[in-house]
Amino acid sequence: MYIFGYGSLINNHSRQLTGQTGKAIPAVIQGLQRYWGKVDGSYKIAPLVARIGEGHCNGVLVAVDDIALQEFDRREKGYHRVRVNLDSIVRVSDEYILEEGETVWVYVKDRTEVPCEHQPIVQTYVDTVLAGCLSISESFAKTFVETTHGWHHPLENDRHNPKYGNLAGVLDEHLYTIDRLIEQVRLPLK
Repeated sequence: MYIFGYGSLINNHSRQLTGQTGKAIPAVIQGLQRYWGKVDGSYKIAPLVARIGEGHCNGVLVAVDDIALQEFDRREKGYHRVRVNLDSIVRVSDEYILEEGETVWVYVKDRTEVPCEHQPIVQTYVDTVLAGCLSISESFAKTFVETTHGWHHPLENDRHNPKYGNLAGVLDEHLYTIDRLIEQVRLPLK
């Protein structure tokens, strides 16, 4: 079975902080919208959330067993896990094809709550996700930025004092590219 990771789970180093997974396969799911949003009061930051709806969302299909799935259920507290209709997976890496009957899960929220000054988007979370995207390709990272809603909400630059607990796999050479990718979407709205 697989988990569709659309945020920090794209980053192999971040995933490994939770549990053992198989290879990550880049994919796009139609009918899934990704937002910056709050999960619940236990989160001090505003992570990525997804809900079923219009649009599409890129991410990775990560092979997991029953034990790893339980570990990721604990990591993704505040979300609920739903089964993905295999027909909604519109693009999968050419090197792998899902077989009929395979199970794909995704962690979603039914409604989104916007980030605020008390629960902002934090730069180290952005860095972790985009470092994972860049490990696939810069084009994949650009698609991530373009298909994520809510970039205009409060963002705290915590690079010198990280608040994100699963910060991992971010190299110094990633930072310039990450800053360049989010520069346009972070411009003040006119």
